[in-house]
Amino acid sequence: MATAQQIKNGYIDYVLLNGEQPASVYSFVKKLKIAETDFYDFYPSFESIEKNLWVELTLETITAIESQEVWNQYSSREKILSFFYSYVEVLRKHRSFIIYSLKKHQNKFGTPEVLSGVKPIFENFSEGVINEGLESGELANRKFLSKRYKDAVWVQFGFIINFWTTDDSAGFEKTDEVIEKGVNVTFDLFERSPLDNLLEYGKFLSRNGNFKEKVGL
Repeated sequence: MATAQQIKNGYIDYVLLNGEQPASVYSFVKKLKIAETDFYDFYPSFESIEKNLWVELTLETITAIESQEVWNQYSSREKILSFFYSYVEVLRKHRSFIIYSLKKHQNKFGTPEVLSGVKPIFENFSEGVINEGLESGELANRKFLSKRYKDAVWVQFGFIINFWTTDDSAGFEKTDEVIEKGVNVTFDLFERSPLDNLLEYGKFLSRNGNFKEKVGL
């Protein structure tokens, strides 16, 4: 009897050798010498194999970094950096297929369908990290805006992955640089700034309307 891993490996080998999906599930299972029902026991379609792989790689990365002894000592910024550095290393093992998968599902106006299973997983992870930063005071708790921090990190996700697929530098050094600069700029915006102090000062003055009279101005 076929296994999910056998089917997934067979599919990956096929698309990398042929540059396209098999013509049908029927022709694919014949090539693998398994029953068609074996395929549908694990996957409803070829697309689901790709979505499943992305989800597996994302969960693998999160599980690995959260199991590190130093994880709880990291700041929110460091945790997101750790995710991206680790993620591109995990994706590197499947680079040819990742590039094929993203090109096939390119979507200029939103999240590629193949990443639809990854988005909620990553957003749940990043939201947890961000909430820790808000509670510790590392990140600025801004009304309305704080809830959108995870959206900004998801934008970084898409940018970093797309950059990595076209990176031709030795050891993907440019991707490491993009991760460092992109995450640091994003978290610089999340942290408290002089503007936050100015806004709080303005709120204080508005709550104390007779401030000038009290100080004799």
